[in-house]
Amino acid sequence: MPNLFTESQPMSERPFIRDLVANQRLEGVFAIQNAQLGTTKNGKPFLKCLIADKTGRTPCRMWSITEEYFAKLPTDGFVFVKGNTQPYQGEMQVIADQVKPHPEPSDAELADLLPATENNVDQMFNEVTSLLHGLKHPAVNALAMSYLSDAALMKKFAQAPAAMTLHHAYLGGLLEHTLGLMKAADLLLPLYPKLSRDIVLMGLFLHDLGKCEELTWLAGFGYSEDGQLIGHIGRGAIMLEQKIRETEAAHEDGTPGTKVPQAIRMVLTHIVFSHHERPEFGALKVPSTPEAIFVSLLDNLDAKMNMSLTATRPDQAAAADLGGHFTEKVWALNTRLYRPDPTTVPDA
Repeated sequence: MPNLFTESQPMSERPFIRDLVANQRLEGVFAIQNAQLGTTKNGKPFLKCLIADKTGRTPCRMWSITEEYFAKLPTDGFVFVKGNTQPYQGEMQVIADQVKPHPEPSDAELADLLPATENNVDQMFNEVTSLLHGLKHPAVNALAMSYLSDAALMKKFAQAPAAMTLHHAYLGGLLEHTLGLMKAADLLLPLYPKLSRDIVLMGLFLHDLGKCEELTWLAGFGYSEDGQLIGHIGRGAIMLEQKIRETEAAHEDGTPGTKVPQAIRMVLTHIVFSHHERPEFGALKVPSTPEAIFVSLLDNLDAKMNMSLTATRPDQAAAADLGGHFTEKVWALNTRLYRPDPTTVPDA
């Protein structure tokens, strides 16, 4: 598996989100996220969004805008921004005087705009492979090998983000998220010896694999047509049926395939269907086996911890210390987050 995203890129002269300081003039291309048309107290429309690059993201406001102009901006894509930075409630926001679509970023711009995992992709993929090779049940092991032998799928698995904007929203994020879940499960499973280790680890490996087809990332993060019409849960279940057929088919040398028992097929499909836990969160079924409950809860834990730590304790501190202990509201968590490690805060 090629090490696609850990090679260092030379830093360009553009302004990066992480390096912004107060009252700085800003001009450059950024990714735009969650663009909305708000209304001021005087009833006038304004743009509120997030702008992002590979170092982070920050709130952006443009006070003078029309509904017609807003309609021309991408919901998620790239924009050219001119404006000034302004500290506000512990965040460095950008007050823009110009935001316009930037539909075709160059390769150099994309290298600056798309965040990537800080971890070694080869090493992470090898750890996932090792865990899958350790599955004991012959049918589950054979099914895992059917996935690992699909080179095109595994390349996408190593590249894909786990989401567009929420958790592990960077190149290699899906692999990082999946490995983190499998390693966490490996540590916790001894506490629950009645759980099937093989089903849990295989279910965690499978639960988000449909995102390899749901998301696009080579020219910016977005949803494919497959993602918009089928989604990663549906695609993951379809993919599972295909891999089961491949596992059960005779090999080229004439040796028989490995039969996947109906109960294993059904429970793995159920894990794919139910890992979002609730229908209002996108689940097709409520988790209804101990293994499915375990997978769903662990997935939720890892996603929320990644979101909260990314928002509060990034790997590299921002250039400006704006004070204030709380983030802007993190909508996916429905709260503003307290940033510091409380053991490091001086007593009042």
